[in-house]
Amino acid sequence: MKNNKQFAVIGLGRFGTSVATALYKLGYEVLAIDSDEERVQKFSDEVTHVVQADTTDENSLKALGIRNFDVVVVAIGEDIQANTLTTLLLKDLGVKYIVAKARNELHGKMLSKIGADRIVYPERDMGLRVAHNLVSTNVLEYIELSPDLSIVEVTAPKSLVGQSLAEANLRVKYEVNVVAIKRGEEVIVPPLPDEKIKTGDILICVGQTKGIQKLEEME
Repeated sequence: MKNNKQFAVIGLGRFGTSVATALYKLGYEVLAIDSDEERVQKFSDEVTHVVQADTTDENSLKALGIRNFDVVVVAIGEDIQANTLTTLLLKDLGVKYIVAKARNELHGKMLSKIGADRIVYPERDMGLRVAHNLVSTNVLEYIELSPDLSIVEVTAPKSLVGQSLAEANLRVKYEVNVVAIKRGEEVIVPPLPDEKIKTGDILICVGQTKGIQKLEEME
């Protein structure tokens, strides 16, 4: 894996599997955790590591070395009690950044009070992605990882076509890193600085939200 930041995703429902696979494809090390053995078996080849564990048990979390991860996503959906208790234990264990999935506003307030750093509402966030798609026709996918960090999948703006990544200099101009390029059926991971941007390329970028917004506005 080329990126140093490590993620753990707890709960392998639709939302959890989507987040885990997206992060893994972007080059991050991902530990996926679920209490259901069948889900764990099905997901065994999709990310760096997959384990079966009861995350409402403090000793299980300690055994996983959970506090060593940079970001832990609590994606447990149906069981609000397990979701809330897991979040509380992660906070007590000193996890650096906790992203928790909430069922509703009340649940979100509870998660915030017990120390979750970011609350996500998948249905509402889907609306956010749709909004970004409507505002910029270049944007194919948009995921907000934290208030100041986002992932975007964007069709290469015409103004960048013909330039190498080094010449485009998006890291310096916008604090945005191009972590992969989709070119037809080919996915270039990681793209080298001298890789030329071609018409129809899809750039997968990670960066500061304000820089991502500037990239979206390019033509």
